[in-house]
Parts: sequence; structure tokens; C-alpha cells
Amino acid sequence: MTARPLIIAHRGASSNAPENTIASFRAAVESRADGIEFDVRLAADGVPVVIHDATLKRTSGRNVRVGELTSAELGKMDVGSWFNTRRPKHAKAAFEKETVPTLTSVLALLADFQGLVYIELKCGLRSVGPLVDAVANLLGDSILLPRVIIKSFRLAALPEMRHYLPTVQTAALLEPSILNILRRRRYIIEMAREFGAQQLSLHRSLVTPKLARLACDADMPVTVWTVDAPKWITRCQHLGITALITNDPLRMLAARDGDR
Repeated sequence: MTARPLIIAHRGASSNAPENTIASFRAAVESRADGIEFDVRLAADGVPVVIHDATLKRTSGRNVRVGELTSAELGKMDVGSWFNTRRPKHAKAAFEKETVPTLTSVLALLADFQGLVYIELKCGLRSVGPLVDAVANLLGDSILLPRVIIKSFRLAALPEMRHYLPTVQTAALLEPSILNILRRRRYIIEMAREFGAQQLSLHRSLVTPKLARLACDADMPVTVWTVDAPKWITRCQHLGITALITNDPLRMLAARDGDR
């Protein structure tokens, strides 16, 4: 049996390589993470690309929106140099050549990866349909589909994805502000069910023993994000949390498994 919690690499091994890049995903695979998580948006030409922010300001220094550039243009943008400046101990000259990858290229890279693949859909109200359609078209024939978990803060994207891909797993992605609407954590499970989600992806502050028990009773696996402190291994084991998302999969794997 696989040890629990599963260790999921946040935007790849983003503590050791620039997030959401081919280098980061390769590092995550090499770390033997149990899964890899990344974000997907639409470029101006309708191609799904892998990047978290809506603009390139933080990772490329250009204050331009992702949706205003084509996938080819994004494929020429340096989104790795910032990492070398921010984390000099992990800097590599090769990171300066990292650009915004397409979803197609990431899926190809992970073709032989045996772990879970968490894909977060980044979309506004108007872009839900186009993004879901584009991602579903790529996943439909992918050998990774049985291991893919689609998640989004835009919960309406989940039933749309299930319409195209009835077998895909979906997770309701929720942050602390949800309590401004629901008031009580127990309503989280009801809301997730209303949108057809089979799993929960929760910010660490939302996870309590009571909610963990309710999710277990509802047969709804919980993934917690984003945690880098080894103490979360024991906490997740105690609460029955299925997986945790971390920037540092190597450290968390070592904490869970000891010397391998």
C-alpha cells in the first residue's frame, strides 16, 4: 500500500526549480513525488498553457496578461530567471531558458509518470467554457486521464468538465474566504456535492478534525494545500487526509518515508 499522505508537488518541485516549468516538472518526477499539480490558462490563440498568474509580471517581469499573448509568444518568454534571483542557492543557468509550456508539452513529459496529476483550471466567468473545452479535448485521448484530478476555484467548471469527460475525477478547490459565504465548514461538503465534485482540495486553515471526519463519512478524499512543514505529515495521518500539496516534495517525502 502507498504510504499516506500522498505527496503532491506544487507547480512541480517549485522549491528547487521555477514553478510550472518543464524543469520543475522534471525535478518533481525525479523526486518520486506521488503526484504533480499545475495551473492551466488559455493563451490568446485558445491553446491551454501552464502558468499560475494572470499576468507575466511576477515570473517574467512583463506586465502583460497571459490571455493577450499566443502560446508561441509565451513559449519565448523567460519565466525562469526570476527564480535564480529569488533562490540563489538553487539557481541554475539553464533555468534562464525556461518558458511558459503548453499543456500538450507537459502531458507529453508526464506520459510515463505513474502518479496523480492535479490540473487547476484558471478561468474567469467568460472563459470557463473555452478552457474546459480545450483541456477536455487534450485529456480525452491521454493515457494520463485515469490519474487526472481536475480542480478549480470556479466550481462551475467541474460539472462542465464531467460533461465532456464523465470518468474524470474533480475536486472542489476552496480557500479561507469561502467561510465568508458558508459560515460553517460543514456546508463545504454539501456545496462540493452540488457541483458534482468527488474530492476536496482545501487550504490548510480549513482542515479541522470535524471536517475531516465528515469528508471521510461522505467518501470524499481531502487534499490539503500548500504545506512545507514536516509536521503536516503526522497531522494528515491523524486526520485521514489523502494527500498534501507541497513546494518541496523531496523534504516531505523524506519526512514521511525516512531514508530511502
